[in-house]
Amino acid sequence: MISDDEFDFDVTVVGAGPAGLTSALYATRLGLDTLVVNRGGGRAAMMRDTHNVIGVTEETSGNEFLKTAQEQVKSYGGEYRRGFVEHVEAIGRGGGDSDSRGSGDDGDVDEGDDGAPDGFRVDTGDEELTTRRVVLATGFSDERPDPPLPRTGMGLHYCLHCDAYMFVDESVYVMGTGDSAAYVAMIMLNFTDEVDVLLRGEEPDWSDDTAEMLENHPVDVVREEITGMNKDDDGWLESFEFEDGTVREYKGGFPMYGSDYHAELADALGLEREDSGEVAVDDHGRTSLEGVYAVGDLTPGHNQIPVAMGEGAKCGIAIHMDLRAFPRSTDDIADLGPVDESEVPAVSPELMATAVAHEGHAGGPRADADEVEGEATADD
Repeated sequence: MISDDEFDFDVTVVGAGPAGLTSALYATRLGLDTLVVNRGGGRAAMMRDTHNVIGVTEETSGNEFLKTAQEQVKSYGGEYRRGFVEHVEAIGRGGGDSDSRGSGDDGDVDEGDDGAPDGFRVDTGDEELTTRRVVLATGFSDERPDPPLPRTGMGLHYCLHCDAYMFVDESVYVMGTGDSAAYVAMIMLNFTDEVDVLLRGEEPDWSDDTAEMLENHPVDVVREEITGMNKDDDGWLESFEFEDGTVREYKGGFPMYGSDYHAELADALGLEREDSGEVAVDDHGRTSLEGVYAVGDLTPGHNQIPVAMGEGAKCGIAIHMDLRAFPRSTDDIADLGPVDESEVPAVSPELMATAVAHEGHAGGPRADADEVEGEATADD
């Protein structure tokens, strides 16, 4: 069995989108030694502008937003590394390791006496490290249609809740053949009276109920494939050309071809998944395997930055509650005795040094500056 102080980290977050970074921020500020491993990219990094995030203005790009978040995590003592986690392996209690990628011969994780792994071994390709808890924030990729296509954010958009506002009273397309494409087209009628569904030469496979609904909404269904595209001088979409020779003007639109969940680590650990592909979690990001959490686009719910940040915050708090040393329960007091003064505070020396020096600390530089300013005001 590995003791708590023998792990390299308390928490390892795999993925550095809004959900993963918020999890890391909360875990770090709540006294847990935290590592973020980020391979780069992701849906948030693709954003030209940031929408619907209170306090963050439109002109902030996704990369700028994420860079600020990364620096925040590091400023509080969290560690951030670029890398790719190849696999995560559960470590059973008593020092017994599970088979490769967290599965035993029968496909079940080798768990400890209380049904939970003692911790996890994380392989980044360059090194192996041990951690008490793992947060999966690996997200998903949107399935892209074939070209010709406009640039993402300049006529090609993946988030109706983020971008519908941009197309009020503009002509809009929705690409796809399934129920989701038909529904998004009908939803867009709340914002504009010019909406087409582009089948691109394929046959629709939406349900009969959806077909009846679509027939009773003023949405045009365009069956022909796209053969060309026109853009304005700034690179924004102006129109598509079709096989039948027609040209249709659009300001932008939404491809609806599904999602590719980055759930390889989740599957290797045997985590339960929803029928729709997301990793199943409780309200605080706990998965079906104790010690493993999942947040953000990898889990069910609205794929929105504020939602992801809320999930990350709840996950970070949950991990703190799961791992914090105190209060010591009556059962633990019976086993371990009362809490000795030498055991407190339960923060690593590294985090303590960072916290005491941080501008947000009660005794940090900002507090000293405020005290000097207060003295100067009093003297005046």
